[in-house]
Amino acid sequence: MKAIKIILSSISLIIVVFLLTGLFVKKTDYSVQVSINKPLEVVFETFTNVKNVKNWIPEIISIDVLEENIAKTGSVYKIVIENKGQEITMTEKIMAYIPNEKITLFFDAENMLKKDDYTFSETDGVSTVTLNASCQSDSYIMACIFPYFKGTFKAQDQSYLNNFKEFIESKN
Repeated sequence: MKAIKIILSSISLIIVVFLLTGLFVKKTDYSVQVSINKPLEVVFETFTNVKNVKNWIPEIISIDVLEENIAKTGSVYKIVIENKGQEITMTEKIMAYIPNEKITLFFDAENMLKKDDYTFSETDGVSTVTLNASCQSDSYIMACIFPYFKGTFKAQDQSYLNNFKEFIESKN
């Protein structure tokens, strides 16, 4: 009987800690970075060209323009990705666009709201792309889960930047 009480108490404690996570951790932040042996202008142009994105994010099925502005800021796209055999539709909005310096993207993917702030710099002919990302959810349960998946989110975005590096450095 004592063992059952200990097990139930442990399970209850785990559930309480999990549910409290959503109250105290409102968003999950992380950064990733990659250095590329190409000039800054080439890196920025290649990165911000919507037609190229499928080359480093293989899960993308389609990208459709919903609204495109000349200055890029405010442009909205519909993106369909495949995740474990399931199609997920999200919207992407360009929140900030400063040529050869920065692009900030906001994604609304069902229960995930994500802001990707990419900054670009160059030193001695080597360009650096840095992503500062922030994830949150409008669903309480998802907000409880996200902090525990920070490492997964970070690894995914690092892999995309590594794919981008490989793609652009293989181009002549």
